[in-house]
Amino acid sequence: MNKPLPSYGVITPVRDEEKYITCTLKAMVRQRHKPLVWVLVDDGSTDKSAVLIRKYAQNHSWIRLLQTRRDSPRLTGSAEIEAFNTGLELLPLSECDVIVKLDADLSFDAGYFEALLSKFGEDGRLGIASGVYLEEKGAGWAPVPMPDYHAAGASKAVRAECFKAIGGFLSQRGWDTVDEIRALALGWKTRHFPELKFYHLKKEGSGMGQVKTGLMHGEIMYRTTGGVFLFMLFKALARAITGRPPLMAGAALLFGYLKTSFSRAPLLVSPNEAALYQALLTQRLSGGFRRAATHLFGKK
Repeated sequence: MNKPLPSYGVITPVRDEEKYITCTLKAMVRQRHKPLVWVLVDDGSTDKSAVLIRKYAQNHSWIRLLQTRRDSPRLTGSAEIEAFNTGLELLPLSECDVIVKLDADLSFDAGYFEALLSKFGEDGRLGIASGVYLEEKGAGWAPVPMPDYHAAGASKAVRAECFKAIGGFLSQRGWDTVDEIRALALGWKTRHFPELKFYHLKKEGSGMGQVKTGLMHGEIMYRTTGGVFLFMLFKALARAITGRPPLMAGAALLFGYLKTSFSRAPLLVSPNEAALYQALLTQRLSGGFRRAATHLFGKK
């Protein structure tokens, strides 16, 4: 007899997603393994997002719409987690094996959550996981590269026990790095599964612009490590070549890092957690050097 799949609850922060939310609603409704509850937190939308959600909620009892009001501008990172935390109040947490934070601009096939939740059933130490997200590039879709230990924040599933152990998601920029650092420090596994794919309909950074996104990522890098300048320098150089706009994207990343460093902003993690993350980044950097050497000079 097959072991039942872990149960899960989903929370989706929503702010002016009229263009994409129907795709996400359709994707969730067709899931073979449905959540106990899906809470969509409308965080002060000024478009028809709430209207579209309400239509689906009328036909599916497990879909809940929670409307909040936000008078101040929505800050990427912190505001979405504040909305997420508001949605937690409507989840039957004692019944959920896994808690999912899902963005409102995604699409995925009918077996996505069935496959993802099966991974949690197979490995009791899997704490945080996701599939890989694809973004439209040119005439097709391509996966966005991520380090092995990273789970995409757009579709992040966390074992309820792990979620409690790490204290939930931090209501600050960098939450989707801090959660993994804390989980790894406590002995949980964090990862993404390349065979599980979802489509990110709105390109990363399109909401606030690539330059502001670069500044934010530079700030997060410092506040989760306390200083890994060599890694940051190579990352900025790569972003300067591949980013949009070129050069400016890399400069924004480096400037955000240096500005935060000079201001001595407090870290978002403990010294031990920062040291763990520094070790992970150093390992990535050395691996990159080895791959480059192999490509240039061949195997010895």
